[in-house]
Amino acid sequence: MAHGERYRQIAETLARHGFGFFIGVTGLQRWVPLHHGLLGHERREQPYSNPDHLRLALEQLGPSFVKLGQILSTRPDLLPEPYRQELAKLQDSAPPVPAPVIAELIERELAGPPSQIFATFDLQPLASASLGQAHAATLHDGTEVVVKVRRPHVVEQVEQDLEILRNLAARASRRWEAAADYDLVGIAEEFADTLRAELDYLHEARNAERFAANFAASPTIRIPRIYWDTTTSRVLTIERIRGIKINDVHALDAAGIDRRVLADNAARAVAKMIFEDGFFHADPHPGNLFVEPDGRIGLIDFGMAGEIDERLREQLAALLVALAGQNPRRVASAVAELSSTKGTINVSALTADLAPILQRYTGRALGNIPVAALIHDVLAVVRQHHLKLQRELALQLKMLVMAEGLGAELDPAFQLAAIIGPYARRLVAGRYSLDALARRFRQAGVDVLDVTAELPDQLRRLRDVLDAGGPEVHLRAAELEPFVGRLEATGLRLGAALIIAALVRSIGDVMAADPRHRRSQALSVLGAGLGSLGAYLALTSRPRRS
Repeated sequence: MAHGERYRQIAETLARHGFGFFIGVTGLQRWVPLHHGLLGHERREQPYSNPDHLRLALEQLGPSFVKLGQILSTRPDLLPEPYRQELAKLQDSAPPVPAPVIAELIERELAGPPSQIFATFDLQPLASASLGQAHAATLHDGTEVVVKVRRPHVVEQVEQDLEILRNLAARASRRWEAAADYDLVGIAEEFADTLRAELDYLHEARNAERFAANFAASPTIRIPRIYWDTTTSRVLTIERIRGIKINDVHALDAAGIDRRVLADNAARAVAKMIFEDGFFHADPHPGNLFVEPDGRIGLIDFGMAGEIDERLREQLAALLVALAGQNPRRVASAVAELSSTKGTINVSALTADLAPILQRYTGRALGNIPVAALIHDVLAVVRQHHLKLQRELALQLKMLVMAEGLGAELDPAFQLAAIIGPYARRLVAGRYSLDALARRFRQAGVDVLDVTAELPDQLRRLRDVLDAGGPEVHLRAAELEPFVGRLEATGLRLGAALIIAALVRSIGDVMAADPRHRRSQALSVLGAGLGSLGAYLALTSRPRRS
């Protein structure tokens, strides 16, 4: 389809559902026929809410926009709950690709017809989605598998839509302040990366193998095997998982599955992904979780995954410490640090808005706090301040909310915080372990030494320039020498002060994080800090170069 025709489709669909504001900020007015009107008169005659209209519009715009809605439904930092609930209803379905086309694709990708490559292959799909469809098959050794086949020509259609979405995001960012605050162009680029990854089945296969390695020793989680001989970027062959859908409580009861244990196992798997592995399934909804007869949880669909680097894990630890200590200022600082929003963040205003939320949980230990309610309340403030969280953090928070909801559905007495509390405390303890603190103090010392060592050299170069200056320069090197000395001394005191401040804050964080071990850990922190301070003072006491 030509770009102009696609722009017209998007503009007409938005107008029909009453999204005239978005037409204005994205510059789509010229594509809207005059008889439609900018806002679309139909919207007031239909008993639909704005979230309903958004879902319907995305469905009508096709695969790329359906995927966009599904991804937005996982971003509580960007959309309020009513919109996310409605977008979660988006059904990624499409008419099946004709059987002869599937057979031709298989033969082209795997160098043989399905009847030769597989012992059996059902050309009637198990499911037909916008990007691909799944077929039941068996290998020649009798293993049951699912074969996913990417739709023909879908890449070209998706790439056209991604280009248009980025153009619209750029236009909106120039005309709408909130779009710039949320970095709409960055969101469009994140979405493009996610969707392209889903189009590449080799990416999904690698994700599955990484999860399999992480859960290899787990008796409660099963990851299906990838069959690489029959897997390409367009065809994926994966072991078939059979079982009861994890939220089918009647079937679970009939099968004699202990739902309390099942809820705990599911929550522990989520906690392990986030706090231990740093690699997590980004779409763990009940449709991707099956309970086998022995109670193991089978996990499927690995197209969307997230990864947490060491820095983000430490930032998350700081947020958990602040929440455990019910300290609004520290929570605000941690949220600001975790935000990827461009521009200045008003931490004081953020603190004032967070304080009433944290007061509701005063006196409660982290293990007794309702996680989903706290996350919802904090994210409402995040949206109020037009802050955008890093994608990985937003997905983690969504996972925790989903885990608590699923756990409560399986076991009314379920408490997610009681499960994730020990993982969180270990993460915080690791952040303030002797080795970790010594490493950070060493780095802080290096950073400060770099500054204090370079500053006098820069000033000396300035002195040389002044010595050779023209008629307008009257300062002499001798006049600068006392100034350089004072700046060096000030820099050294600043470096020592920074290390002492980091030491005091670290001890305070440890005391708030884990009361049971706070004395021993505080002593470790104190020892590491004093050692680092002593090393810093020894290094900086060397005579100044002349």
